[in-house]
Amino acid sequence: TAVLGALVALSIIALVLSLVKIEDVPLPPTVKYGMVFDAGSSHTSLFVYVWDSDKENNTGVVSQTLSCDVQGQGISSYASDPPKAGDSLRACLETALKVIPAAKQSEVPAYLGATAGMRLLREQNSSAADQVLAEVAKTMREYPVAFKGARILTGEEEGAYGWITINYLLDSFTKYSPKAHAWVHPEAANIFGALDLGGASTQISFTPEGSLNWTEASQFTLYGYNYSIYTHSYLCYGQNEMLKRLAKELIVSSSSTRVDHPCYPKDYNETVSLSSFRTSPCTNGSDPRLTIGDRNVTLQGRGNASGCLAAVKKLFNFSACGQSQDCTFDGVHQPPVHGQFIAFSAFYYNFKFLNLTEGQSLDTVKETIEHFCRRTWEDLSSSYPEENPERLPKYCANANYILTLLLDAYKFNETSWNNIFFQMKAGSADVGWTLGYMLNLTNMMPAEAPVWIKGHVPSLWAAAVAFIILTLTLGLAALLV
Repeated sequence: TAVLGALVALSIIALVLSLVKIEDVPLPPTVKYGMVFDAGSSHTSLFVYVWDSDKENNTGVVSQTLSCDVQGQGISSYASDPPKAGDSLRACLETALKVIPAAKQSEVPAYLGATAGMRLLREQNSSAADQVLAEVAKTMREYPVAFKGARILTGEEEGAYGWITINYLLDSFTKYSPKAHAWVHPEAANIFGALDLGGASTQISFTPEGSLNWTEASQFTLYGYNYSIYTHSYLCYGQNEMLKRLAKELIVSSSSTRVDHPCYPKDYNETVSLSSFRTSPCTNGSDPRLTIGDRNVTLQGRGNASGCLAAVKKLFNFSACGQSQDCTFDGVHQPPVHGQFIAFSAFYYNFKFLNLTEGQSLDTVKETIEHFCRRTWEDLSSSYPEENPERLPKYCANANYILTLLLDAYKFNETSWNNIFFQMKAGSADVGWTLGYMLNLTNMMPAEAPVWIKGHVPSLWAAAVAFIILTLTLGLAALLV
C-alpha cells in the first residue's frame, strides 16, 4: 500500500509539472507559391514556383512545381487583336490553379514578363504594345491570384535573371548540407555564365576576372552575398530575327525574283514577300533598298556550307570594334569571357538536333555542321519526317549563326569552347529567366514571422505518461490481489 501510494504521488507530481512547464514551440513554416509568365517573341510559358515562408538569409529556397506552354504564338503577335493575347493565357492559368491549394490562391503573387518580341513591338507601335499588356493584365485579374503586374523586361534584366537561375539550380549560391541540416554557402562556389538565344534577342551574362565599371554591372544580393556581373542583350540578334535579316540581305543584293540562299538545303525553295520585311524594326522598314511596292521573291536553297557562314558573318558589324579585344560587334564593350557557361534556349535546341554535345572538339562541331549543310532537302525531309518542315531547312543557318556569335562575337576559342555546356534543364527545373526573376522578387518579400504555439517539454511529458501508466497497472494488480 505504501509503495502504491508513493507511485500515485509521483505520477500526480509529474502530471502537474508537465502541465505547468510549457514553452514556445514554432510551427512548421507555411508553403508559399508564385507564378511567372514568360512571354517570349515566339511563344509564352507559365511557371509555378513554391518555397517555404521562412527564408534562408532573406531569399526563398524556390523550386519549380509546374510548367505550362501557352498555345499559339507570342503575345506580340496579337498586336492587331489584343484581347486574344489575354485569352491565350486562360488554359495555363486554370491548370496552375489545380496545383495550388484553394486556400492559398489569393496570396499567390502572379507576374508576366515580356521579352524581346514585345520590346520590338513597343519600338514599332507603343500604343499596340500597351494595349496587349492591358488585355493580359485584365485577364489575369479575373483569376483568384495576387496579380502584381505585366511588364516588358529590359534585355539586361532578362540576361541577369537567366544568370541567377543557372547558378541557383547548380548550387552556386547555396546548397543543403546533410551534416549541418541546413542550407549553407559553398566554400568554393563555381559561378557559371549564361548564354541565352531567343527568337528576337540574345544575352550574355558572366562574372569577369577584373573589376567592372558601374555603368555596365548588374548587382544582386542573394543568400547574404553580393554579386556583380557583366550582362548585355542584343536586340534583333535572336534566331528568328537573324533569319529574316539574312533573307532580306540576300534579296536586296539581287534584282532577280529568284535568289540563291546558301544556307537552305539544295532543292528547297521558299517564297517570301518584300512587305514581310517591313513588319519588324530589325529588317529596317525604311531601308531604301526595299521597294515601296510589294513583290514575291523565291529563295532557292544551295546547301553551300562555306557560303552560308560567310553570309551570316555579314550580319555583324565587326569593323565597329576596330582593334579592340574587349569588344564584340557594333562597338559593344565586353570583358574577356571567363569561367564556365551554360548555353540554353535556341543554343541548346539547335545543337541537340544536330547531336552536338559538350566535350566535342570545336573541329568536330564545325565538321558536323558543314556535313549537315551539304545535305539535300530530299535527304533531310526523309531522314527527319517528324521534324517541323518549316524549321528543318533553318538548322544550317542557325548553327552557323551560333558559331559566329560564340567565336567571332563573344570571342570563345578552341580552349574556352570546352567551358560551354548546352542544356535546358538543371535538376527538375527549366533553365530560363523566370526562376531568377522569382528568386529576386522573394528578396523583396519579407520573411514570414514564425507562428509560435505553447508546447510541453517532451521529456517531462514522456515521464508523466510513463508514471501514469505504471500507476494504473500497479493499481489494477493491487485490486485483483
